[in-house]
Amino acid sequence: MRMRKGGSAKNLMRQAQGLQEQLAKAQEEIAKATVEGSAGGGAVKVVATGGLTIQSVAIDPSAVDPEDVEMLQDLVLAASNEALAKAQALANQRLGTLAGGLGLPGLP
Repeated sequence: MRMRKGGSAKNLMRQAQGLQEQLAKAQEEIAKATVEGSAGGGAVKVVATGGLTIQSVAIDPSAVDPEDVEMLQDLVLAASNEALAKAQALANQRLGTLAGGLGLPGLP
């Protein structure tokens, strides 16, 4: 079976355009998604977007000890890092499924 000249190129371009649309949609969904990180048994909670932006920080008043500000700083840092790691994992998961369909070396 012979293909018309240029037929496979058009098909490839159509597939690339479809993938580009899927990628844009996935990126938009990721940017809107939120994840939460916490530390100190939930005493400090940080919400981040899939776009790696911290959206909010909540601190339980019981975690505030004027004599130990360093501990509170550590809790905020730990919760922030957890939230950002979850946001990055979310992006990798959603974008990885698209990239995996390409069959390109070095992509998940």
